[in-house]
Amino acid sequence: MEKLFSLDNRLMTCAGFVRKGTKLADIGTDHAYLPIWLAKKKLIVSGIAADIRPLPLKSGKENIEKYNCSDIITTRLSDGLDEIGEWEADDIVIAGMGGEVIAEILGRTPWIRNPGKRLILQPMTKEFVLREFLCSSGFEILKEKACTHGGKNYTVIHAAYSAAIKEYPPSFHYIGMLDEKDELSKKYMFQILKKLRFKSDGAKHDGKDSTQIDGIIEEITARFGDDSNDNG
Repeated sequence: MEKLFSLDNRLMTCAGFVRKGTKLADIGTDHAYLPIWLAKKKLIVSGIAADIRPLPLKSGKENIEKYNCSDIITTRLSDGLDEIGEWEADDIVIAGMGGEVIAEILGRTPWIRNPGKRLILQPMTKEFVLREFLCSSGFEILKEKACTHGGKNYTVIHAAYSAAIKEYPPSFHYIGMLDEKDELSKKYMFQILKKLRFKSDGAKHDGKDSTQIDGIIEEITARFGDDSNDNG
């Protein structure tokens, strides 16, 4: 019997949001590690490992066969969710892409606007774009959890459709549902603060108005603290 691999921190955090007994779609699956791990742990009843690239999908299929998961997991060549049917997945994982790319995938998939579906999203960049899209499109962010991988800090967003369009302050698109008492969340926010301060300094250097950015920085530091002495 093959020894089961360990998931990295990003994928393990995603796995923690998957509901037991669900039908899973893993978008941008690469080597299909996440659905294989969930299948071997008997946490999903079916899984689709989807990728837009044929070579990673081939690697994923080989791994699915290697770990004897072909009866549970199938592979699918798909640009985002384009080739996935509404009846095929209830928990959708999209990890390892930019926030704007994830938002674009979700925006062209009407069937995810169903309160019974769950989105598990791990943006690599531009998280604020993704949160803004979710909030303005009737999705509710249920929970977030920060994680560290490769020396960088990321967040995993758990969301569902509610049809309600809620107004949030601009800082929410950067803070989301992260817990200021959690040390990993603080590290993540300190990373975001550095980017915002760089953006603010650039605006001031160019003679542009930085009032909104500075207000966001102020709101984040009020909740998460001052990162000025943090090098993470």
